[in-house]
This record gives sequence, structure tokens and C-alpha cells, in this order.
Amino acid sequence: MKRINDSKLINQYIEKYNINEFFSKDIKPYTELFLFSKGDHVCREGESLRHLFFLVEGKAKVYSSLSNGKTILICFYNSGSIIGDVEFMKLEPANSNFQVIEDSYCIAISLERVREYLLDDTKFMQFMCRSLSEKLIRLSKSSSINLLYPLENRLASYILATATSTYINEARAMIFSENLTELANLLGTSYRHLLRTLKMLCKSEILEKKNTYFKIIDLDRLKNLAADLGNGLWEAF
Repeated sequence: MKRINDSKLINQYIEKYNINEFFSKDIKPYTELFLFSKGDHVCREGESLRHLFFLVEGKAKVYSSLSNGKTILICFYNSGSIIGDVEFMKLEPANSNFQVIEDSYCIAISLERVREYLLDDTKFMQFMCRSLSEKLIRLSKSSSINLLYPLENRLASYILATATSTYINEARAMIFSENLTELANLLGTSYRHLLRTLKMLCKSEILEKKNTYFKIIDLDRLKNLAADLGNGLWEAF
């Protein structure tokens, strides 16, 4: 995590997402801008949050740890998502892990400085109620997805969310590279079943296996597999 001292950039992000509209007074004096590099955690399960974060550029995945030592994917956060609203309201440590899957910028508001003020801000509390109600709806959809959708659909959605653009032999390509053991845990499946599903996608000529990554060779068919999962797995304010 790196603090970015650029007031002009902060103002651009605040205006782009109308963040000041969520508060009764100007919140700019209390804001900071942080850059999280790919793989960084905005917060980890059990940690106390010192800031309320607005994800203004980038993507993150949200996952929880289970008592059996495994992890499970909850949803993805896109630009325009708020992190820490549940913890702010409950005054408790983070109940999930928030990890960025590409370099991401967050507008941060110090809770130590403004918690008392925000709790008395009717406009902000109305925004928080809307945010929490939408999170509840998405959590319900996400739970249904994890229970009812086949692995190939959930995997397709995950690949689309985490794939990166690069150049291979001077040609632009979308590639997917993950620790497959960890991915199997996140998707609630066995390592063997994950390998079978990836092999099936390769056999169907949707993916192509390379030494250390998978190349997407039929983006449209991959999107079709993930089509119904988008609203349930993505979060935004």
C-alpha cells in the first residue's frame, strides 16, 4: 500500500464518483488516496479497519476463511465499490478478506477522525443503508450461485474477472494465471475437478494451456458461460 499525495487526482476521483454527494458536508479535507499493488490486501479478516475505502480504480476479490481451513469466494468489487461499511456500522473487525486483483486506487476516509461526525450525518447514514441492503441482495445471489451453478460457469466468471491483457509474439492476448490449489478452495471444489474443468474448456477451444498460464482464445463463449453470474458476483455503489 502506498499513499499518493496528489490532491488534484483525489478531486478527480471524488468528482467522478460523486463521493461528496454521500455526505452533508464537504468530506475532501478528510480524504486520502492509496495505491494498492496487485495482490495487496486492503484489509484482512479479523483486522480492525482504520479507514472507510472507496475503490475508485481497479478490481478486488472478497473471500472468507472457513473453520476447516479452506476459503470461499464471496464476490468481486469493481471500481465504484465501498469497503468497510459493514465494519463501520458494527464497530467490529473485518469479517472478510479484500484483495486487489490488479493495481487499484482507493479514496480513504480516516474513521478515527470522522466516525462521530458521520454517525450523526443523516445523508451519509441513508447512503450506508442503501449500500448494506444492496450487499445483502448480492450476498443472497452469490450464495445461490455457489450452491446451484456448475463449476464451469463460476470458473468462467472468475477467469473474466482476473484475466490480464498482454502481448504474446507482438499480438495482444488475454491470459489467466492463478495458483490452482488456492483457486479450487476459493471456488469450493476439488483440485482434480478444477483440472478436469480447465481441460474441458481447453478441449472446447475456449482456453489454450501454456506453460505457466491459460490463454483465452474464445472470449465470447467464455462470456456466455459467465453471463448469468455477473450481477450476483460484482459489487458497486
